[in-house]
Amino acid sequence: MNQYIRDGDNPDITEERLKATFDVDRFTEFYHGGAKRLKSRREVEKYIEDHKELQDTHPTPFMSREELIDNSVRKLAGMAKYHKMIDMTNIEKTTYFLQLVHVRDSMAFSLHYLMFLPVLQSQASPEQLSEWMPKSLSGTIIGTYAQTEMGHGTNLSKLETTATYDPKSQEFVLHTPTISGAKWWPGSLGKFSNHAIIVANLWTNGKCEGPHPFFVEIRDPVTHKALPNLKLGDIGPKLSLNGSDNGYLMFDNFRIPRNNMLMRHSKVLPDGTYVKPPHSKLAYGGMVFVRSMMVRDIANHLANAVTIATRYSSVRRQGEPVPGAGEVKILDYQTQQYRIFPYMAKAIAFRIAGEELQNIFKKVSKQLRQGEASLLPDIHALSSGLKALVTFEVQGGIEQCRLACGGHGYSHASGIPELSAFSCGSCTYEGDNLVLLLQVAKYLMKVCAQPVEGEICGYLHKKSSNTISELSSHRTYSDHQIIQDWEHVTRRVVLQAFQKLQAESATKQKHEAWNSCSVELCKAARWHVRLYIVRILLAKISTAPEDVRPVLRALAKLYIFDLQVSNKGHFVEDRYMSSQQIDQLKSGISEALATIRPDAVSIVDGFAIHEFELKSVLGRRDGNVYPALMEWTKHSKLNQKDVPDAFEKYLAPIMEKIRAKI
Repeated sequence: MNQYIRDGDNPDITEERLKATFDVDRFTEFYHGGAKRLKSRREVEKYIEDHKELQDTHPTPFMSREELIDNSVRKLAGMAKYHKMIDMTNIEKTTYFLQLVHVRDSMAFSLHYLMFLPVLQSQASPEQLSEWMPKSLSGTIIGTYAQTEMGHGTNLSKLETTATYDPKSQEFVLHTPTISGAKWWPGSLGKFSNHAIIVANLWTNGKCEGPHPFFVEIRDPVTHKALPNLKLGDIGPKLSLNGSDNGYLMFDNFRIPRNNMLMRHSKVLPDGTYVKPPHSKLAYGGMVFVRSMMVRDIANHLANAVTIATRYSSVRRQGEPVPGAGEVKILDYQTQQYRIFPYMAKAIAFRIAGEELQNIFKKVSKQLRQGEASLLPDIHALSSGLKALVTFEVQGGIEQCRLACGGHGYSHASGIPELSAFSCGSCTYEGDNLVLLLQVAKYLMKVCAQPVEGEICGYLHKKSSNTISELSSHRTYSDHQIIQDWEHVTRRVVLQAFQKLQAESATKQKHEAWNSCSVELCKAARWHVRLYIVRILLAKISTAPEDVRPVLRALAKLYIFDLQVSNKGHFVEDRYMSSQQIDQLKSGISEALATIRPDAVSIVDGFAIHEFELKSVLGRRDGNVYPALMEWTKHSKLNQKDVPDAFEKYLAPIMEKIRAKI
């Protein structure tokens, strides 16, 4: 029996679930990485269901900013009370617990768990960890991560905050020389954190050694007041995340002990001697970890939006193609399917790519602990590219899902406006997308000049055995042929960018040549990342349960074929593909839409997104959308009184004067 079918559900959504051609539970296990991980998720969900203190008192869109912060901190206090669900040895379970408690608009203290603790774990020495980690896990230390400044983000070498070593007192002097050097944006920095990891340019013996992390106490542990020589506060309301006190911080010759520099990889000796890290790129490990988490989580944002749009489209009826036969479900229109299903496919593809990135990161982390860092540049480039591509495409997908919901998609009741506002920030934080793409391109240009071994970039120096695609029919288009065609096009795009850069460099200065090629370089980076996703998607689907594999293959083909048709110019260039072959791909898209259609609701059920996370009237599991929309209006404060105060205050006197004159 399908666990999603229950008495009292909308008959239209029940009808959809009865069409499923696969076992939804097996799909869910595959999607979430196995029965063990799925069991862990459901333990978290049951725990929050049983503890009302961890739930919102009413829908967050009806809350003021002060109420959002109060609601967020209230739930955080509940988390401290029930802290057994927080286990930093199981980062996935802990992250899901945090996400399900705080969901989207109320992520108070998220940086404590998602940045402060991981950076501390990876950058602090064993002695520092033994002193600070127990307090950080117990809640005595509430931390944040402060790197971004008002005037500087991705260009770390130009951060204005300085940490100048004083060998006489064996202290670092932290200083903010200008307003633009103020730390700006870190979550929970404004009012609630009492510690921060500060990234500042290190000066010792008259030389700048570049940006380094420092462990800094910023508030009194008893009174919670800001310490002397510090200026900090909240930066004000944002597009989203208003349950978090994103803050600013300025230092006025603020002193910290020498040992407060995080010294796992580099250090400053008592006499001021700087000891370099064994590998210049070791600091990338923390960035790769965060981006690997981001890719999977952002893919889940898209899965949320697709779930809402698909379920709503299965109960919303509009139009009567056959007069007298009744209105039809809008999901039956091919245009609606084409609006939603490619993003359903992308949600799965991006999640799989994110999972694989995390697996690679675990392998690299093990090597780093052994002093081996050869794979780090490769995975840093990959994580940068995936973050840039996935966050941008997810944002576009969420908007398409909003449009697919018609007028109701514009309402906060749909859950999509809050989801969109929350998700769009990911295009900027942890690295602006265009800057990250150019970092990927920089690495690709190095690989073009000097070949490296490995699956990720090995295709660049592989000679194609074919001058034309072997595609004859979309139904017999094998995984090997697909990857071969994608490698051909990606290799051409990357090498064309490389050749253009070489030509420009012959007549221009290095930075001018780079800038004049930057559009083509970004395109090359995107193709490199897409190829990786295509390759890993096809490989992963081949391991899926037998009854789940057909619908996953239909989704994979929809994702791949749609990209090929949308970018057909690259595939027909140099006559590698013909217009007839492109027509075959178009036919494949239509066939994939038809194959996915009866399974659509069961696919999004298979994502297993809890109602606490979905936060949507339109995307409810039971499909009873219209009664729930009316119930939603009861939360509006405007409906607490029939005649609003503003009418009595401003309009009534004017209308009374007009009536008196009449």
